[in-house]
Amino acid sequence: MKKTLLALAAIAAMTGSASAADLGARPYVKAPMPAPVANWTGFYIFGGGGGGLSNADQSVVDTATGTPLTITQRQGGSGWFGTVGLGYDWQFSGTWVAGVFADGQFGSIRATIQDPIFGITGSQKLEDSWAAGIRLGWLAAPNVLTYVNGGYSGAHFGQTNFTDLAGVPVGAHLNSYNRNGWFIGGGVENSLNFFGISSPGWFMKTEYRSAFYNAKTQDELFDVSNAPVGNSIRANSWNQTVSTSLVYRFNWTGAGVRY
Repeated sequence: MKKTLLALAAIAAMTGSASAADLGARPYVKAPMPAPVANWTGFYIFGGGGGGLSNADQSVVDTATGTPLTITQRQGGSGWFGTVGLGYDWQFSGTWVAGVFADGQFGSIRATIQDPIFGITGSQKLEDSWAAGIRLGWLAAPNVLTYVNGGYSGAHFGQTNFTDLAGVPVGAHLNSYNRNGWFIGGGVENSLNFFGISSPGWFMKTEYRSAFYNAKTQDELFDVSNAPVGNSIRANSWNQTVSTSLVYRFNWTGAGVRY
């Protein structure tokens, strides 16, 4: 019996070896390359434009003594602007993005300035401003970022030329000046692929921003002599803007966090 079992085992072993030899080696197949993964970490630049509203809380004071001559009233206006900027983002914890950025704005956003005692009026024009801050965002989708931001800002306001109520120049003005303040805002940034366009690295963002600049007292001056008229305007500035910008991200197709 034992001899019979040994003979059967030997035959099975020889048959298996022959079958394996007949099959030959399997061909090597290279694994497919992984698909690019969305990555928000890296540098970006942007440029665009929009519109804004400007408000100024103002009062008239006596130039010599600083005594208030009117109550504080809010005057407003509107205008347009362009913007350019750059920044750097870090993606972390899968769906969160934090970053730093800086930008500049230029254009013409105006608010009315008035002295009811002398019956004169003019426009306070925000000619250009800059901002530097941080933002924190959450990815609603791998290519759609919703965010809030805030930081420090500076602004340049142009010269205000006064007219009477009929629009006739009265020969008086406020000098141009710079003010500092802070801002807060938020927006949405999305890849242009979101609209079915194949454009790696290109994004569009729409942002709301509210900027507050400190109050300043400006003397009303005669145009010819630059001497004080006798009254001064004390006003702050609150500007609200909405902008749309094209954004280019330099490493959008690099490796990143998978979803």
